[in-house]
Amino acid sequence: NRIYKFHSLQKFKNISYVDNLQNKLEYKYLPLESVAIYVPGSKASYPSSVLMNAIPAMIAGVKRIVMINPGLNGKQNPAVLYAAKKCKIKEIYSIGGPSSIAAVTYGTKKIKKVDKIVGPGNAFVTASKRYVFGDVGIEGMVAGPSEVTIVCDKFSNPEWIASDLIAQAEHDVNSQCILIAKNEELLKKVKIELIKQLKKIPRSSIVRKSLRINGILIYINSDKKIIDVVNKIAPEHLELNIKNYKYFVKRIKNSGSICLGKYAVMAMTDYNVGSNHILPTNGSSRFSSGISVNEFYKRISYINLSKKGIESLGPSVITLANYEGLVGHAQSVV
Repeated sequence: NRIYKFHSLQKFKNISYVDNLQNKLEYKYLPLESVAIYVPGSKASYPSSVLMNAIPAMIAGVKRIVMINPGLNGKQNPAVLYAAKKCKIKEIYSIGGPSSIAAVTYGTKKIKKVDKIVGPGNAFVTASKRYVFGDVGIEGMVAGPSEVTIVCDKFSNPEWIASDLIAQAEHDVNSQCILIAKNEELLKKVKIELIKQLKKIPRSSIVRKSLRINGILIYINSDKKIIDVVNKIAPEHLELNIKNYKYFVKRIKNSGSICLGKYAVMAMTDYNVGSNHILPTNGSSRFSSGISVNEFYKRISYINLSKKGIESLGPSVITLANYEGLVGHAQSVV
C-alpha cells in the first residue's frame, strides 16, 4: 500500500493548449499495452522486486504484465508467486537469463512478445536487454549489481555503518560498497565492526568476496572533495549518515536515491518505505532515474491546425523547408 500510494503521486496530467490562431496542440500519456518484468530468482528470491516492478505498471494502466522469474533449484518461490498474485499478474514464466529476454522480445509458441522489458538482472540479462533494444523497449538505465556509497562523520555510529555495508554486500559478489569519511579513526572502527559482524551473517562468504573485490574505504579531508567524488561515482544508493546532510544534499546531483540522516537506512528503501528500489547503477544515475510510473507510459502529440493557422505559419515552414532542400515539404504546405 505504501509503494502504491507513493507511486500514484507520480501520475502525469495530459496537456491541451490552444494558441491565438486556434491551433490545438495536445500531449497525452498512454499506458503501454504489455510489459515483462524480470524478477531475479536463480540465486535468491525477491518478492519485493515483484512489487517494485509491477505496482508502477498497474498504476499506469498496463493491461498485460508478464513476470519472468527463473526458479531456485527448479522451483518458484511461494513468496514471489504471492506477491505476483497481489499485483494481479496472471502470466508467469519460470525462465531466466538471455533466453528469457529473447523469448519475451520475439515471442515463442507459448509466449506472446511484449512491448517493453523492465527489472534488474545479472550482467548477462543486462547485456541481453541492451542487445534487443530497438526490437523491444527497455528502461532508460542500467539496472545491474547493486551499489551503495555511504558518507559518514565523527558523529556516525561505526556499528550501524558496518551493518549497512554488509546489507549491501550480501546481495551479490559483484555488489559495490564504498565508505567515505573525513575521520580516519571512524574508518578503523568500521573495519573492526565488519570483522565482528561478518561472523553472524549467513551469507558471509558472499559478503567477504564482495567487500574484497568491490569494497573500498576512502578518507577525504574536505566536504567539497567528498561531494565531487560522490558526483563522479554517481551511486545507485547514497547514504548521507552525517550531521550536516542538508549542506551535502543541495550539491549532490548524481544518485539513484539518497538516504538522509542516521535513521534513513538503505535496506528500508528496499522494502516498505514506498520509494522504488530498482535504480540506475554503473554511474548511469548521471543521466537516468529509477523505475517510476513514467516508465510504463508512452507520449503522443496531437495537432489540429485551423485554416488561419496554416495560412499564418505556413510561409515560415516553406522558407525553412526550401533552405534545407526539402522542396516536397514546402510544396505540401503551399
